[in-house]
Amino acid sequence: MAYPRILTVQDISCVGQCSLTAAIPVVSACGVECCPIPSAVLSTHTAGFKEFTFKDLTDDIPLINKHWVSEGLTFDAIYTGYLGSAKQIECVEKLMNSVLKKDGVSVIDPAMADNGKLYVGFDMNFVAEMKKLCSKANYLVPNITEASLLTGIEYKTEYDRDYINSLLTALTELGCKNVVLTGVSYEPSTTGVVVFENGKYSYYKHEKIERGCHGTGDIYASAFVGALMRGKSAFDAAKIAADFTLDCIKETLDEPEHWYGVKFEPVLGNLISYLK
Repeated sequence: MAYPRILTVQDISCVGQCSLTAAIPVVSACGVECCPIPSAVLSTHTAGFKEFTFKDLTDDIPLINKHWVSEGLTFDAIYTGYLGSAKQIECVEKLMNSVLKKDGVSVIDPAMADNGKLYVGFDMNFVAEMKKLCSKANYLVPNITEASLLTGIEYKTEYDRDYINSLLTALTELGCKNVVLTGVSYEPSTTGVVVFENGKYSYYKHEKIERGCHGTGDIYASAFVGALMRGKSAFDAAKIAADFTLDCIKETLDEPEHWYGVKFEPVLGNLISYLK
């Protein structure tokens, strides 16, 4: 695949270094054409900012889809991030059926929860609809909270490999082909990612930094998709994405007032190097 073209569907938070404002530059740095459908436009993301503006663009998605079909446009991959409603999930399913190539790749980041809780505005009805979308994923990229919600398995902060294996098995039983489970930590000083591909379990661990940063999930998923579409194996793409996300967090640590996101721009060169 000399020059792949992917479609990503998620919101634009104009300030916040997340969603499309992260996905487009990160995927592009991988040498992959990145075409967005914005699901909504927000003045900032919703974590820590007050009185942000919000413009829902759900009704535009079918119109964009219709135009692309009329132009014969197709995509090598579809990658979803934050989707704000069950109706948007339905729109993504229609995009998969109409503009994703027959041998195209679907990567679903079920961005809806973390630290044991759903994000504000989501409920279990949304989780039920997200399950349907996840069943169509070639690669599902959840964190442990999202995996727990999707499978109905109790969320735990302390666990062993058997617990992680139970999540992976239950996720594939939803219908998704492969799983990249993030934030898996078997010891206090490290964290990592589990890749469950074709029934094979692989684990990559790295240094754990206690400071949390908004948008790291978007950075990770975007780097994973970009590396995957550059021909890297799922494990190598997961490793590259983990190393790059860690670089982004470290770049941000020296500036405590930069609380609203991660400074990924200064280390995009690292991502390009990892792909060589």
